[in-house]
Amino acid sequence: MTRTSSPSAKPRRRPGRPGGDEQALRAHLLDTALLRFARTGIAGTSLRAIAIEAGVTPAMLHYYFGDKVRLQQAVVEERLLPVLAPLREQLEQAGDDPVELIGLFVRGIGSVVARHAWLPPLWVREVLCEGGALREVLFNQLVPAVPQLLATRFAQAQADGRLNPALDPRLLVVSLVGLTLFPAAGAPIWQPALDAGGIGPDTMLNHTLALLQQGIGVNPSGTCS
Repeated sequence: MTRTSSPSAKPRRRPGRPGGDEQALRAHLLDTALLRFARTGIAGTSLRAIAIEAGVTPAMLHYYFGDKVRLQQAVVEERLLPVLAPLREQLEQAGDDPVELIGLFVRGIGSVVARHAWLPPLWVREVLCEGGALREVLFNQLVPAVPQLLATRFAQAQADGRLNPALDPRLLVVSLVGLTLFPAAGAPIWQPALDAGGIGPDTMLNHTLALLQQGIGVNPSGTCS
């Protein structure tokens, strides 16, 4: 006697990327996992919590990703890397003009944050905090060599007399990160404290560029501007 499958039975997925509706569902699961990681942290997020928020069963997550480790890697490869890679490429291809480099970085991060509000809280939780799951990933996969590249170009510009001699090129890189990601991540705190709810991305961008670019130059005598 030949056995037939139940009409309602889900066919087993073949290896490789799903297509059609399955691809859309997989993307939905990745987006849900990413937002949950940013909100509650990777370590504090279970597959069950992601499944409930996505409106599926935990078995469905296992169906697409196998386990949490592979889900996390998929988030890195298919969400984080594509978001940050264009900025990295722009910085690598730019010249060594410090004003241009600072403008590229600040505008690039501002654009990414405006389109992906999950980045600042995820960065704080998983990169800055001790034990963050993405700290090694950040340096090995997301932005390899970018801090060193910026610091080296700033140092060269300083040696050429095009950067304020009172600045440390390495700390200038730290300042760039601090003045772009920190304000976005801390907005829920400083906006109500300063009655600054009306400050939007454009105002923050212009403020940061003015603060940085007007403090990096030198006057004709070679002293700080």
